[in-house]
This record gives sequence, structure tokens and C-alpha cells, in this order.
Amino acid sequence: MWRNRSQFVSGRAEIVDFLKQKWNRELEYRLIKSLWAFGDNRIAVRFAYEWHDHSGNWFRSYGNENWEFNESGLMVRRLASINDVPITEADRLFHWELGPRPNDIPELEEFRL
Repeated sequence: MWRNRSQFVSGRAEIVDFLKQKWNRELEYRLIKSLWAFGDNRIAVRFAYEWHDHSGNWFRSYGNENWEFNESGLMVRRLASINDVPITEADRLFHWELGPRPNDIPELEEFRL
């Protein structure tokens, strides 16, 4: 079961469809996650990511995620609270090439977000 903003999805097939729609809408997605807490079978992270829509409007999305895993290590629950803030292209902070964040890009805390 996943909650993403106000949307609820459950089951692997629904989650795959959800992610396809998300990544079709949120283009040139660049993400930084920071571990917040962990214990037993749960992890909490905070994050920020930048993206633009098909019209070229840029956004920075902030939030927190809570993950819960089963005995096999598979995620059984993801709760995400996310706020989207419109930004200009000049306000962007995440400028690396598409793909994983390079090692020389600072952690989220260093961006003071």
C-alpha cells in the first residue's frame, strides 16, 4: 500500500502504473534524499526534488517518506507527504546530468532546504 500526496495505490501492478504516470508528468527529475530515522523494519527519509512539466514549468517538491518492509525485505507500505512549490528555472539548485546524483553534489542539508 502506498500513499503519495492524496493518492492511494496498492499492489505491485498499481504501483508500477502510478510510477509510470508520475515520471511521464514530472520530467528531468533530480532528487536528493536524506535518511531521517530507522529501526527494525522501518525507514524515514526527507527529500527534495526538482522537475518540470510538459509546459516547461519548474517545481521543487519537498517531503517526507515512511517505508515499512516485510521479513523478505520487500516494501509493504510507503507513506509520502509532498509539497510542490513552483520555481523559475533560475531558482533551480539541482543541475547535474540526468541520472543518479553524483558523489560531489552536497547532501540535502547543505542546500538548506
